[in-house]
Amino acid sequence: MKNLNLVGKYKMWFAISLAVIIAGLGIALTSGLNMGIDFTGGTQMQIDIKEPFETSEMRDVLKEFDMDEDILQAGAEKTEMIIRTKVSLENEVRIQITEKVQGLYPNAEFRGAEQFGPSVGVEIQKKALLAILYASVGMLLYITFRFEIVYGVSAIVALIHDILILLAIYAIAGIPINSSFIAAVLTVVGYSINDTIVVFDRVRENVKAGVKGDYFEIANKSLNQTITRSLNTSITTALVIGCLYFLGVEAIKVFALPLFAGVIAGTYSSIFIASPTWAIIKTAVKKRKSAYKAG
Repeated sequence: MKNLNLVGKYKMWFAISLAVIIAGLGIALTSGLNMGIDFTGGTQMQIDIKEPFETSEMRDVLKEFDMDEDILQAGAEKTEMIIRTKVSLENEVRIQITEKVQGLYPNAEFRGAEQFGPSVGVEIQKKALLAILYASVGMLLYITFRFEIVYGVSAIVALIHDILILLAIYAIAGIPINSSFIAAVLTVVGYSINDTIVVFDRVRENVKAGVKGDYFEIANKSLNQTITRSLNTSITTALVIGCLYFLGVEAIKVFALPLFAGVIAGTYSSIFIASPTWAIIKTAVKKRKSAYKAG
């Protein structure tokens, strides 16, 4: 493969990421994120239809209740329907919904309902943020111990990038953020850091081997040596997740979507964010040391 100048164009890569993040944050600040009932509170109902059905058809049937609901298919044969809405539904309304569905599918059977309070959503948000914080601190300590602090800081910058990109995509597309999103974020964090460590391991080897050039040239050489492996791994992973999304039931799609977007963002950050960040910090530290000695 031709030696590509990936690190040398870091300003362009940074600008692309910044544009997506700013667009997403702008929408989030003006319109707000579309938070699912896991965070806002609401009602979840499950009805066994007993036969395959179309979610679009069910939305038409339930339109009169004005619930702004999400309808998911569940079960091996896609015969069970899960209704998730931010509206707190009274028992009488749940009975009416079940009867309305039974009018179209006489064999349909109500399986159960669950109410989510806002306090539960706050608790989930708190635990999710703590989980991401603990994971980031743990990775920073591990990478610092295995490599050095600059590698750790660069990796954390890449992880923050991945999370912000995911949030921006969800804000721009108006996709509901739920507990599956949090699980996917934590999965992506682990995937992304693994890819970044592979690149950093090669960077460290090249530094120890005394490869000629400045830090940007060393980082670029290391990326070119590992990019085939990174792309092959990411493409294979993305293909599997894509099959889950397009062929799986709605409940699987809810988890597969952020996972797919996260794999793409994680691959991008490992190649275009982490390594240039390492080169920028190392160059700045070297200049500061040189200025300190000269002074």
